[in-house]
Amino acid sequence: MDESITRQRIRPGTFRRVIPLIMQRRWAVLALLSITAVEAVLVAAGPLLLKALIDEGIGRHRLGTVIALASALAGLTVFGAMISYLQAWLSGRVGHGLVYDLRTEVFDHVQRQPLVFFTRAQTGSLVSRLNSDVIGTQQAVTTLLSKSLSIVLTLLVVLASMFYLSWQLTLATLVLIPLFLWPGRVVGARLQRIAREGMQIDAEIGSMMTERFNVAGAMLSKLYGRPAQESASFAKQADRMRNIAILATVYGSVLGTILATLTGLTTAVLYGFGGALVIDGVLQVGTLVALFALLSRLYNPIVQLNSIQVNIVTTLVSFDRIFEVLDLEPLIEERPSAHALPAAGAGAPAPDIEFVDVDFRYPTAAEVSLPSLETIHLAAPERSDDAMVLHSLSFRAPAGRMTALVGPSGAGKSTITQLVPRLYDPVAGTVRIGGHDLRDLTLQSVTDAVGVVSQDAHMFHDTLRANLLFARPDATEEQLADACRSARIWDTIAALPNGLDTVVGDRGHRMSGGEKQRVALARLLLKSPPVVVLDEATAHLDSESEAAIQRALKTALAGRTSLVIAHRLSTVRNADQILVIDGGRVRERGTHDELLAAGGLYAELYRTQFATQLDVADIEQAVPQTAVR
Repeated sequence: MDESITRQRIRPGTFRRVIPLIMQRRWAVLALLSITAVEAVLVAAGPLLLKALIDEGIGRHRLGTVIALASALAGLTVFGAMISYLQAWLSGRVGHGLVYDLRTEVFDHVQRQPLVFFTRAQTGSLVSRLNSDVIGTQQAVTTLLSKSLSIVLTLLVVLASMFYLSWQLTLATLVLIPLFLWPGRVVGARLQRIAREGMQIDAEIGSMMTERFNVAGAMLSKLYGRPAQESASFAKQADRMRNIAILATVYGSVLGTILATLTGLTTAVLYGFGGALVIDGVLQVGTLVALFALLSRLYNPIVQLNSIQVNIVTTLVSFDRIFEVLDLEPLIEERPSAHALPAAGAGAPAPDIEFVDVDFRYPTAAEVSLPSLETIHLAAPERSDDAMVLHSLSFRAPAGRMTALVGPSGAGKSTITQLVPRLYDPVAGTVRIGGHDLRDLTLQSVTDAVGVVSQDAHMFHDTLRANLLFARPDATEEQLADACRSARIWDTIAALPNGLDTVVGDRGHRMSGGEKQRVALARLLLKSPPVVVLDEATAHLDSESEAAIQRALKTALAGRTSLVIAHRLSTVRNADQILVIDGGRVRERGTHDELLAAGGLYAELYRTQFATQLDVADIEQAVPQTAVR
């Protein structure tokens, strides 16, 4: 593991950022602190009543005084139990409220991160921030507030009571207190690193389980025959977690043992000193009993103070890891002056798409991610900072027409389609929809206007109905059925025992590739966007599924401005415009027949990329030999 992660110190200002989060529930916090103050007073009240019971009741043989003071002690115990209940209830209310606030804030913030953030961050690491780290912050209420205040008030009240009873014994006690503070300081510094490393390893284990326990990961492991190696790899990570846990336990145990030893030794010394004072007639027996009862209430908070130092360090590490994520600035921000994309009226044409001198490179790790979220530390970046993917790219996709993108792998086709829904912003130049710069539009209006179907259509582990309603939550049953019919998938759904309530499985793996694509198209049709971005995914399908999807595509693209990464011959033939992308630039543009006649890169791609879709005779007839390089 990169030591820059595990040796990372808590950033200055972390504690100051915690206070506003807690004070969002200021009235509950004030009530909690008030209850804590009452509890601290009760700690000293018991020994003082015990002194009076012994000296004034038992020592003077006054039965009535004994009964009255014993009853008072019993009532004090019951009242203390009620106070403890209220304290636990308020602490839970404030603590879990803090967990709720942080969890929702982190989730919302992560959703605003650019797509490249998710390509870099391990899923398990993100889940760990939302679960383990957020839950760890709950101690901020019980540890940083109620317990800390309780300990401070208890120490003040107990010391004041002890001074009232015997200043000599109290001074002897104060001389020994520094011995209890030193171990916590020494152990706390070491436990900070242990806590951070434990959290990091826990996140790695979560990532490993997330990746291996989904359908694709499990299939890869089985197909390549690596279950034993995977088990060994997991065991290695679990062993690291075990060693860290043992180390933390040992340090905690050593701290507890040192403090217990100090408590025993100092108590013995003070017992001897106090006994001598009673023999000399300086103290009464009841006073000595009360002093030692107070002494136990004094040393317990001091011992807790050391453990709280450790808990505070662990809690602040959790806050620090959460603030790391919250401090990541999203690359795609909505301008304060942003306006909505004007909605096309009934019968109005869909907006066009225009790229004007667009340069683009993918963001670097330092711009979008955190080392602690990636786990694997690289000595050098994956690519240079100036590795441009698109270079002065300009084109216009006409309104209501299909523009096909073709070109070799890595040419920049997918990057172009990711700029249209504003998953990224260009480094230079402008991307426009309907004549409006995307950066001047509200994010929601762009999302509403652009529909995307990727090559690997994602399905949530839920019902078909829930996956379809994700595009349009208010859709009626009839609208769902109409969208599925248009996508040529309704007959398949209707034949299922549970129909739309059928669970599709993790990432839709209970459905075939063709069925998933048609459900994705149905979801697109349900959204009904004027602009469609499509990465054709028919190359790996059987002929029946391909035919069904081609028919569904005609419906999905009719009347809409579409930008399609073409893999099929039928698509390029039917496209109103073909853009040949190579090296991040538009090398050629035109219709199918025009580009074939030009005999350039498209003609070569046509012969190689689409060769499997035609007989040799058809190819030779379609492509003149003079057009082939």
